[in-house]
Amino acid sequence: MTEGSLTIPPAQRRLLGALLILLLIAQIDQPYPEIALLQHIPTMLLIVAAPWLLRRWPLSTASVACIAAFMALHTLGGRYAYSNVPYDDWTRALAGTSLSDVFGWTRNHYDRLVHFAFGALSVGPVAEIARRWGGLGSRGAALTVLGWVLAISCLYEILEWLLTIVAAGETADRYNGQQGDIWDAQKDMALAALGAVMVLVWQRRRR
Repeated sequence: MTEGSLTIPPAQRRLLGALLILLLIAQIDQPYPEIALLQHIPTMLLIVAAPWLLRRWPLSTASVACIAAFMALHTLGGRYAYSNVPYDDWTRALAGTSLSDVFGWTRNHYDRLVHFAFGALSVGPVAEIARRWGGLGSRGAALTVLGWVLAISCLYEILEWLLTIVAAGETADRYNGQQGDIWDAQKDMALAALGAVMVLVWQRRRR
């Protein structure tokens, strides 16, 4: 697909359609309606803006799939306010034991997974944008990916902090999802960076 194209590939339309369906399903019997809007605004805005963005700045289907996969993980987390994603119930039903029992976890780690996934899944689309629209080589694209992941992770943690200041007490606690860990923000940022670095190293070794 070339710059200025009037349509986006069917596969990319299907990805956006599947993301929209998932977002709608996530609202059925919403368990945390008081923070649902805050959690799902980014996904709604992306779905609305994506057709225009992809016409103006086309991306490969693989990159769009990375973005859709991350937003799907975020949508699932947003439904359960992240801290309450019932993965232990799911694994117990499938395997007879929970992940927390196996690994000795004392908190819900779904938010950690999503931060790691943000870093890992950012590599494809951000590197492609850096090469295609920024004219950078592989090294410059890799540095752009790391800068993006670190900057967005930092900005997100600051935004999360500001939102919890203006929100009501229980609502703020549910949205923040710190779960009593005073180093939650730092760990989240570190995991995002680790995800990006691991994918970049893997790609370099493949080349």
